[in-house]
Amino acid sequence: MQLEMQSEILLESGTNEMEIMQFMIADQTYGINVAKVKEIKMICPVQPMQKAQANIEGIFKSREKIVTVINLANYLTLPESENPERDIFIVTNFNNTEFAFHVHQIVGIKKISWKQIKKPDKIIYGGKDGVATGIAEVEGGILVTILDFEKIVSEISPDLGIQYSDLEKLGKREHSDKPILLAEDSMLLSKMVAESLRRAGYDNLIKTNNGQEAWDFLSEVKNANDPLRDHVACVVTDIEMPLMDGHHLTKLIKDDPVLKDLPVILFSSLINEEMRRKGEQVGANAQITKPEIARLVTLVDELIL
Repeated sequence: MQLEMQSEILLESGTNEMEIMQFMIADQTYGINVAKVKEIKMICPVQPMQKAQANIEGIFKSREKIVTVINLANYLTLPESENPERDIFIVTNFNNTEFAFHVHQIVGIKKISWKQIKKPDKIIYGGKDGVATGIAEVEGGILVTILDFEKIVSEISPDLGIQYSDLEKLGKREHSDKPILLAEDSMLLSKMVAESLRRAGYDNLIKTNNGQEAWDFLSEVKNANDPLRDHVACVVTDIEMPLMDGHHLTKLIKDDPVLKDLPVILFSSLINEEMRRKGEQVGANAQITKPEIARLVTLVDELIL
């Protein structure tokens, strides 16, 4: 069995909805945003790689590309499959890279609202060390754990994550007190993006955990008696976030008569041709894929002038 995902993103832009693919590992139910999935295929032989990281199962060739396989059961310290010959590879494409995640069973695809996705409890899901970005309750009361695939990949291949050294290419920087609003649900990435902006001279940062928190902040400051730019000069937002995603946040900003001129940068692992069109439809000023942190800083420089 091999199923190539549709290239067109069918969900209307800015509706705060997503499609999740549910899959099983042992007796646990997990989910991944369909926008990250390139194809699903039956397990196939892989070539082991000597001295590879423990969770890397090996590599295989797909459409002239070499794809690395990550064993999710091993990564999550869960039991291996009882019927390994029926296991599945979920081939993903995000951050401009492809990986195959070895899972045990595909359950199906559900369309849900980001409002249905709750931030996981820090104690249960490990806080900054956890790998769950959200918990969704679907039909039948089933709880689906949405995994932080970017974090998994960055742990296994650190060179694919944000590199502070890239900021050195920008040369000597002046400090700026212009306020930057950051909306990012991943604790790890929020910390890294904030640190990168600080190293680039932007010391006045307002950090929020999702689009809803960012919108609540903007709703307060837009009614202040002083200029809006005294409170926020630019918004940097992820797309995938519990409660409210970045596309919906951008649409709310651009539809608001007070906030519409506020620059919005979408900084996400999901930026590809289809998602770029969605970002344009909701009015984003710029879109850039993680982990291009130096390019993000350059865009902030340009947009806050």
